[in-house]
Amino acid sequence: MRVGVAGIGTMGLPIAHRLLRAQVPLWVWNRHADKCAPLAAAGACVAQDLDALFHAANLIMLVVLNEAAVDAVLGRGQFDFAERVGERTIVQLGTIDPEFSRALGADILAAGGRYVEAPVSGSRIPAEQGRLLGMLAGEADDIAQVAPLLATFCERTFVCGAVPAALRMKLAVNHYLIGMVSVLAETVHAARAAGVDVALLRRILDAGAMASDVSRGKLHKLVVGDYSAQASVGDVHAIAKHIARQCRRAEAYAPLIAQCCALYALAERHALGASDMAAVIEAFDIQRQNLSQPTALASTGARA
Repeated sequence: MRVGVAGIGTMGLPIAHRLLRAQVPLWVWNRHADKCAPLAAAGACVAQDLDALFHAANLIMLVVLNEAAVDAVLGRGQFDFAERVGERTIVQLGTIDPEFSRALGADILAAGGRYVEAPVSGSRIPAEQGRLLGMLAGEADDIAQVAPLLATFCERTFVCGAVPAALRMKLAVNHYLIGMVSVLAETVHAARAAGVDVALLRRILDAGAMASDVSRGKLHKLVVGDYSAQASVGDVHAIAKHIARQCRRAEAYAPLIAQCCALYALAERHALGASDMAAVIEAFDIQRQNLSQPTALASTGARA
């Protein structure tokens, strides 16, 4: 099995490193080739272009930004598509729209390829540590082929069923994550405004039954103002929109994720898109300032 990774970013880089440490022969490609340099130093072969990547590898892991990037890498809708995916296994690790994934899988199968959804739960540090959680969907034989590779960077994997069940599950997992971090951000914002010692608040929450690895990590960022990205505001905003869309399709009443979408959109509009999702706390401060303006208060009163 010759493995290729397309997309060497926040998640693609540590995933590729974990594959190399497991001595998996690896070819890598990124739109900005300089990002592949650390992997080349660790023993990966850097494909000069996408044709070279697909020529070298018969299993391609996609760790790219969105649906448009997936189509661009695969050449979907173009003459190159069947040549690239035919007789290859395409593994989709990113968080994309489930219905897009369903259609993509059908196109890959029609072109003679195989398709596995394998979205992962976790951010950069768990990826570096090999502690991601993987969700798998596809044909049983294809999942059996892919599962040992995921074991190099996932602590556990879960088989969810047929495509797009893994992506639907990933959105459900992220629904909880985004809501939790948003509430943590609101809590720290409100506590600080009320004169609460937020460093002490952090110690109390970290010691209690509600604490988790995620809450501890994000509370640290919120209290000290460290917004170095593990999962960026821009990426989280995109995922939140996928979650809201899934809820609408299911006719589920989900007002909280709609509010989270609005908060992350506000943070992204204020140049925080590349910052860690904890930077959503700035959206509360921005909104507080907006509401303090007389015009904003008047319009709010009119709506009420």
